[in-house]
Amino acid sequence: MTTPDLTTGIAGVLIGGILNGSFVAPMKRMPKWEWENSWFVYSISGLLVIPWIAAFFAVPDLPAVLGGASADAIWKVILFGMGWGIGSVLFGLGVARLGLAVGYGLILGLIAPIGTFVPLAVLYPERLATRQGIALAIGTAIVLGGIVLCGAAAKIRENAAGGPKSKAEGFGVGLIICILAGLFSPMLNFAFVFGKELQDRAAAAGAGVNGAGNAIWCLTLTAGCLMNAGYAAYLLTKNNRWKLFGLAPASYWIWGSLMGLICFGSFMVYGVGGTALGSLGGIVGWPLFMSMALITSNTLGAITGEWAGAPKKAWTYSLAGIGLLIVAITVIGAGGQG
Repeated sequence: MTTPDLTTGIAGVLIGGILNGSFVAPMKRMPKWEWENSWFVYSISGLLVIPWIAAFFAVPDLPAVLGGASADAIWKVILFGMGWGIGSVLFGLGVARLGLAVGYGLILGLIAPIGTFVPLAVLYPERLATRQGIALAIGTAIVLGGIVLCGAAAKIRENAAGGPKSKAEGFGVGLIICILAGLFSPMLNFAFVFGKELQDRAAAAGAGVNGAGNAIWCLTLTAGCLMNAGYAAYLLTKNNRWKLFGLAPASYWIWGSLMGLICFGSFMVYGVGGTALGSLGGIVGWPLFMSMALITSNTLGAITGEWAGAPKKAWTYSLAGIGLLIVAITVIGAGGQG
């Protein structure tokens, strides 16, 4: 077992969050493709091809490592990966129905605490009352406050721009979809936390500390790919948009693959950071990862002009929300020393 390294761990988790909050940015470079075209290429590259290439290079004798693992561990990471994939699809549907502000805020408001406290309660219930557990609870509560403020800022901006662009009806259905998205999406973290047997086997086979997590990600993300690529393929067929692949410049394939590379990189670096944090790494690291992803996505949105013309109140709420997320990172990081 490696000695926990707080500095390296937090740095890794935060860098992973930066990558995760920016992986959709290349979409802006593909105006001739619809969402499903970009998402299909991203899913195949980032959730299927790149994870397996990385796993084969990082983990010696990968087939033996996976083949010798218990069926329980294998099925956990596969099922949690499929659950995360379902959550990813529902995320897009929920935001389309309720708008960015309400949908995004509600879903992230569920992802952060569920992804943190379910693993903690199941694996380390005795830690809930320790200094570390209390700091984690306080920090996660602050994260939720930051999410609420960022959501309020997005709502003000949305109203100033004439309201949500989506014409999908049915608030009740949209609410259910967002709740389900929030319940399924944290399963990515469940796969990392509950799939530790695969990581341990990879490390025992000679994979470095920074590469052992790939034994988890190759299975988890492949399972998630089935959901993401499958839904994108459904939309491509339904909307007759497969033909757009042949009409766009070759550079679009590069941008779409870059989305996949950045997204996979976010998970891999998050895994490295979580491992460096010790036994509770995937629990302590999750709210930090989510916070930095939200900070990054909001910052990139402002830089690329998405907030142009937004009322001053929206900017105030957004900055206050980002400020709370930074406070949360500090609180959780300080608690990690306990």
